[in-house]
Amino acid sequence: MNKKLSSFLASIFVMVLALAGCSSNETGGSGKDGVTEISFIHWRGEDAEVFKELISKFEKENPKIKVNMTVYPSEEYQSTAQTLLRDGSTGDVFTSFPGSQFEIIKKAGFFADLSNEEFVQNYNENLIEAGKADGKQLAVPLQLVYNQPVYNAGIFEELGLEPPKDWEGFLALCETLKENGYTPIAFPGADIGPGQLMNSMMMNNAPDEEIFAKLMAGDAKLTDEWWVKTLSQFKELTDKGYIAKEALGTKHDGAIALMAQEKAGMLASGSYAMAGIKQQNPDIKLQLLAPITVAENEAKYEGVHTTTFMLAVNSKSEKQDAAKKFVSFLSESENAGEYANKTGQHVTLKDVTYESEELKDTAVWMEKNTRFQPRFLIPNADVEKAVIASIQAVIGGTDPEKAAAEAQKIVEQNLSK
Repeated sequence: MNKKLSSFLASIFVMVLALAGCSSNETGGSGKDGVTEISFIHWRGEDAEVFKELISKFEKENPKIKVNMTVYPSEEYQSTAQTLLRDGSTGDVFTSFPGSQFEIIKKAGFFADLSNEEFVQNYNENLIEAGKADGKQLAVPLQLVYNQPVYNAGIFEELGLEPPKDWEGFLALCETLKENGYTPIAFPGADIGPGQLMNSMMMNNAPDEEIFAKLMAGDAKLTDEWWVKTLSQFKELTDKGYIAKEALGTKHDGAIALMAQEKAGMLASGSYAMAGIKQQNPDIKLQLLAPITVAENEAKYEGVHTTTFMLAVNSKSEKQDAAKKFVSFLSESENAGEYANKTGQHVTLKDVTYESEELKDTAVWMEKNTRFQPRFLIPNADVEKAVIASIQAVIGGTDPEKAAAEAQKIVEQNLSK
């Protein structure tokens, strides 16, 4: 009997240990060897090597935490991130775009509140507004980028060109580039180009920063002058050969290669592309400009900025303490500075020293009058797609007024929901 009882008690003890192990994993406690594994998801494939270095450093400082990083293509990430976050098993730490994706994730309740975390104080409070909602800091944007064309400063110097101050000047600049055998604007029309160039093209046509809020409230329309004019100017660039019609089949990597080979004067994406260009051509000299689509005396803004790559903690995660430690680590000025200088990205933190030449060269834009990227102020993903599609339609040959009317139909369908 004693042997049977001992055997029975031993079995019970083993079962208790097994259940305890399951419970520990399920509640986000320590896993194997007391190590907590967290998932970090984002879309910046070009930054993956730098993040691997930072993760290695973090894991040495925090040997009880392991970070598993997964990188998704940006287009896929925009459409699927909220699904990945749903059960809390993926994306303990995740990143969000501002605008429609932020709104979708906020409505789903996947952002953990970071308002009282000490690391928030490391950021420039004026540059993390995009991560706030309902009085709470739900995410901290790490990157400060300029969503306007990159230009080849060496070609500009060779041809005696200066960034223009009005629309006629911009057209003349493009014509000079074309006459001298350069593609004026390398335009990644197959992916990010339309959604990037639209920002500087419309910034002075619709200087009201509430324009997309008014659109969604029914107080403005895409058939109004501000958007039809913007589309008409895209048509003018296409008709004159400054944006090639075949650019609708060009992806960002292809447009970057065109810039790196010094075959194009400008790239219609943003400052985040500069490091990629320099990787292919270390000797190239780059700067930024924004098309001014109005007369010089009517221009309110000089360019466009975005605070993006918003670091967040999944509210559904059961490993939030470990996740917050990792976000805190990335939010230290030394680590953020390493990220900035190795990726060619400006960051939103205080007390960061920029060492790379492209960052020093473009730091002047911090003093200019730039507005937050208009596209990211479209709170509805379907409307955002319609706006971008209207640009692609015009480049493909559709009349601007017709393209605007088609896009407005999508707006009105979403207003009625």
